[in-house]
Order: sequence, then structure tokens, then C-alpha cells
Amino acid sequence: MIRVKICGITRPEDAALAADLGADAIGMVFWPKSPRGIDVARAREIAASLPPFVTTVGVFVNQTHEALDIARAAGLDVVQLHGDETPESYRDLPIRTIRAVGVSSAGAVAQAARVPARTTVLLDAHDPIRRGGTGQPIDWSIAEAIARQRPVILSGGLNAGNLLLALETVRPTAIDVSSGVESVPGVKDPAKLRELFDVLRHSSFVIRHS
Repeated sequence: MIRVKICGITRPEDAALAADLGADAIGMVFWPKSPRGIDVARAREIAASLPPFVTTVGVFVNQTHEALDIARAAGLDVVQLHGDETPESYRDLPIRTIRAVGVSSAGAVAQAARVPARTTVLLDAHDPIRRGGTGQPIDWSIAEAIARQRPVILSGGLNAGNLLLALETVRPTAIDVSSGVESVPGVKDPAKLRELFDVLRHSSFVIRHS
């Protein structure tokens, strides 16, 4: 079954609801320029609101050296790199790692291929200013070409309305949703969260991998 990460969480109540609805992972942003950015103390509070077996992911932008310290302090399970990090800078990090690849052209296929095999690829809209959470869909045909080569997490403008078509087209291992379930940046909309998971629950035949 498809795995679901709800990202850009800033409030314990949003994290708890997402987990209760079936989220496998919760993402928290530590980039200071993000409207969804939080600090270590808030991250620990959010992590404490989660049940066992829900993975906590910290999102960083050009913060490779700080990421490991923050992950340890906040009790994170995974770091997600969303900046200009080179493979050499994160290849040997002693923590599970996700590398975001911005999809703006067919060149993303080669870019994803350069990500080390032990690192998970996340496909998102290319935006060097906002670095994610843009609400902009990516070219799913390019994403599908990458997903045929390696497991991917699909992101970029996903919501309850376009989710099934995205899954049918790309066949990702997981999805990452942020702005598509928000009322404002950093505040999740309970109705949108429920709608997203309702779509998944009632369409399981679509999202099983062949």
C-alpha cells in the first residue's frame, strides 16, 4: 500500500490527527525562511504527540552539518534535504536520508540517478526560493520515468482532487502532502486531511503496486 507523509507540521494537534487518520510519517521544517519553520522545542512537543511507529522527518535546506545535531536533539528518525546538497555531503550521514529532486525538465531523471542508492528520492516542484510547499504539481510523466528506475516519494501540489490520477500515472512508493491539506501555511485543515485519507481508503485497488 502507498505510504503517506504529511509535511509542514507545526502543531501537535495536526500531527496527532494526521497520525490517527493513517499517516506513516510526519514532516517538520527546520529551514528558518520557511513559513512552516519550527524550532527543536516545538519539534519535540510534536514528536511526543505521536503514537509509536509513526516516523518523524526533519526538512533542511543547505543545513547538512546542522541537520544531524537537530535530528538528535529533536528525536527525529529521518532527515530530508531540500537544498543544493551534493551527494558527497550526505552520502555517509548516520541517519536515514531523503533527498529532494526538483522536477522542472527531463534533466531530473539524470539528477535522481546521481542520488546514492541508500538515499530515498523525493520528487517535488523546482523552486529555488521557496524550496517546497509551493502547491505546484510536477510533470508526472518525468516522475513516472524516475519511478521506473527507483522507489520515489511523490510530492508537489498533491491533494484529494488529483491524488488518484497522480498515483495511477507515477506509481510512487509514497506521497508527501503539505499545502494540499492546509488552511494557511503550517496549519492543517482537518476536513482536507480527512478527505485525502478517505480517497486513499476507498481506492486501495488503484494504489497497489503490480
